[in-house]
Parts: sequence; structure tokens; C-alpha cells
Amino acid sequence: MSESVSNLQAKLETGDFVVTGEIGPAKGTNVATCLHEAEEYLKGKVTAVNVTDIQTAVMRLGSMPVAHMLVDRDIEPVFQMVCRDRNRLALQSDLLGAYALGIRNVLALTGDHQAMGDHPQAKGVFDLDSVGLLQAMTRLEGGNDMGFDMKGNPNELDGVPKFFKGCCVTPCADDIEPQIIKLEKKVEAGAQFVQTQAVYDAASFEKFMKKIEHIKVPVLLGIVMLKTAGMAKYMNRGVPGVQVPDAIIQRMADCEKEDRQKVSIEICSELVRDMKDMCQGAHLMTLGWDHCVPDIIAQAGVAQ
Repeated sequence: MSESVSNLQAKLETGDFVVTGEIGPAKGTNVATCLHEAEEYLKGKVTAVNVTDIQTAVMRLGSMPVAHMLVDRDIEPVFQMVCRDRNRLALQSDLLGAYALGIRNVLALTGDHQAMGDHPQAKGVFDLDSVGLLQAMTRLEGGNDMGFDMKGNPNELDGVPKFFKGCCVTPCADDIEPQIIKLEKKVEAGAQFVQTQAVYDAASFEKFMKKIEHIKVPVLLGIVMLKTAGMAKYMNRGVPGVQVPDAIIQRMADCEKEDRQKVSIEICSELVRDMKDMCQGAHLMTLGWDHCVPDIIAQAGVAQ
């Protein structure tokens, strides 16, 4: 990728509605499956593809090598970075490494606590949070071709990166004010776009968007594909800030097993259609159902 702005940045800055997808690296060295999914179902269908970073604190292949493999395949990645596993030295080093490998979009995340994952005895680092990581990126970029590390040392970077910096927010949290305050801090720290936690209720999303009208960055609506009614109920119980309405749960419960995927596609496309005028994009988290993305985009009428 050249040093010019990413395709994601260019589209969002010109006001286009964008769709992004997401893949998760394997728990192992097999990259064939996730790369096949990206090439077969996401390339040319979405503007960019998120690569998750040890999601849910389950040990697996890292996000940077997979993001680089996407670059090699002419698929634009969004490199997710969590602060749980690295101190500020490693985070800054990985940012420079990502830029050198052609990665331009970075999503800053604090990261799920390690107690949630398969190595609960691991020591969490959390030297920085997502705000601190955004500040670190902004300092590395500097200005006038002069970047600074977090120590404040000028003129020590032999080559200065320039990222398109993203962050996350939870629009349907029970207490929304802390989410808005944190989002304001993230944008002040340098965030240029926002991807949301999963949203299933247009009315709640509209209320949230009205509350952040003063925050002038593009927002991408997050949607997780529901695979069963049980999954939807679990998300309501166990994922903070996610509210799946009873009507959607009932639709998943009422359909036959062989129709679940079709109904889930319909739900996703309806959600995008209902909320696309409130935001500037949709981020589709398909949890392995990447082959559904083209149908969601087609039914929602948001071809890229």
C-alpha cells in the first residue's frame, strides 16, 4: 500500500457509506481458511476487513501477519490492536512494524480481560488503554515529517507513519454518558472513525447518534450475525451494552434450523436499511459466516 490515505479513509472523508467486514485468525498456523473467506466473499464487496487481535482473550495467530497477508492480496485491512498484552514499548514498535508492512487502518482497543479467555492465569499488561494508544499513534505521526515517541524524543524516527485511526463505542449501554465521555476523549486523542458494538435497535441507536452530534467523526454501525435464538439470549445476558429485542429473538426461534442463516441475513440487511441514514457505514461481524456478506449488502442496498 502506498503512503497515500487508505481507501477506507478516502471514502469516509468524501461522505460515502461504507461497509467493513471482519475475520478472525486461526488458533494455529493455518491461514488458508480465513484468507480464502476474505478473498472469496469480502474482496471487492467491502471497503476494508478488520483483523481481530486475540479476540475474547483466546490465544491464536496474531492480527499483524494476517493483516499483512491481506495487503499482499489487495484487500485493505483494519488492524485491530489491544492493549491487554503489550506495554508501550511493544505497542509503539508494532505500530511502526504495521506501517512498514503496508497497514494504514488501525483500530485501538483496550481489550477483553484475560480472565475471559483460555489463559486466565496470564498477566494482563494494560500499560495503555485505547485512549493512550490513540495518543501514541498521534505522537508517532507528529507533524512536519517529525514524529515523537511516547518519551517525547523528537527526530529519532527514521520514517514517520501516518495511520487512519479508529476506536469503538457501545451505543446501547445502560449508562450511556460514560460511553460518550470516553468517546470524546478518544476523538481528542486522534480517533478519526468509530466502529460500534453490536446494535439491534434503531430507536436506541438514533437516540445515541443525536447525543453525539457534536462529535464530528464518521460512525460505522456494528452488527453481529445471530446464529440462533440462544445466541441472542446469551448476548443479552453476557455482553454488556448489547440489547437484542424480543421480536428478533422470536424470529430466530420460529425459523427452521435450515432457514436460520437466511433469516439472519434478512435481519442484518433490515438493520442496515433502518439505520444507514443515521450513520456513515456498517461493520458486519459474521463469526465465520463471511459467505453471507454479499447477500446482506445486496439486500440492504449498500453495494460498495
